[in-house]
Amino acid sequence: MLSGKEVWIVTRQDQVRHVLTSPAMSSNVKLPGYPLQFPVPDEVLQHMELPVVAMDPPDHTVRRRALIPELTAKRMQALRPRIQEVVDEHISAMLAQGGPVDLVEALAIPVPSLIFCELMGVPIDETATFRAFAETTVKSDVTPEEVGAATQAMDEYLAVLVEQKEKDATDDLLGRIIARNATEGTLERKDIVALARMLLFGGFDTITNMITLGTAVLLQHPDQLADLRRDPSLLPKAIEELLRYLSIADSATARVATEDIEIDGVLIRAGEGIIALNGSANRDETVFEDPDTLDIRREIALHSAFGHGIHQCPGANLVRVELEIVFRTLFSRIPELRFAVPENELEFKSFTLIHGMKSLPVTW
Repeated sequence: MLSGKEVWIVTRQDQVRHVLTSPAMSSNVKLPGYPLQFPVPDEVLQHMELPVVAMDPPDHTVRRRALIPELTAKRMQALRPRIQEVVDEHISAMLAQGGPVDLVEALAIPVPSLIFCELMGVPIDETATFRAFAETTVKSDVTPEEVGAATQAMDEYLAVLVEQKEKDATDDLLGRIIARNATEGTLERKDIVALARMLLFGGFDTITNMITLGTAVLLQHPDQLADLRRDPSLLPKAIEELLRYLSIADSATARVATEDIEIDGVLIRAGEGIIALNGSANRDETVFEDPDTLDIRREIALHSAFGHGIHQCPGANLVRVELEIVFRTLFSRIPELRFAVPENELEFKSFTLIHGMKSLPVTW
């Protein structure tokens, strides 16, 4: 760990779910012993307003209750026409340009970035600023000073944005949270800023990486991709399988014990840190048959790609809708899509908590 302290690792699905649902486990990154995996100066950490994913009940409950109505399956389904329009525009631009293109820059970055900015009511021309912040906060090869500066700068920007929306109501996710809070009064401005920061963290890099990695994996399995083209009804299963198979936030879920707890006969003492490996849980052979094999027809009752328990990713509905539209449209409009470089030349990200690709050169 960055602190040099030893931590526990849990790998089985039942162990991971035990950790993520136990009241003896805290998500509070400020607590001694929490296994912080990115470099934040302690003076910044201790004064930072915690995002909802780093809170415990009852504070977590209040903030998540403010957020969840905005991310329901019904609301995300209502975004389908706009998401389809954005995806079509970018794929049309790819076709007009002709291959090869970098799918990261041509599709995987701009689509979720644009949708996220529209969802939040953020000016589109600020996309690059938000992306730079999101990427800085998940890297492990940056300095604590860089993370601290990025965190402070983004909180200052978001505070101004929230203040503007308090004065002039807007019909977007952030605007509606602010409007409800004006009546309910459960959150302070700093709490809403922290919520916005958390959404920023989860709204950019994750979907981008799933688009690129998911596309690459499907291209590596041409027989299953052909099945998917012939039978688009397989797409929901395929997306769940890709989420399980890739588990891009494998080690991002961490906790610290607030009291002694025993997991599978092992005593974990209060103050000791734990990292729950979601990717390992999703390859647990006691749960998934032949877990290291991609199978788009696999029946999955439940996986851990979005975490588990009260901190399960609130944006899961949006992720599923975006991935379904992107993959269906991409492979139907460009059926001859293929790698533009040998597979051993594909470049992957390193020193980051969220797995992904630096680029994905494709042609047709």
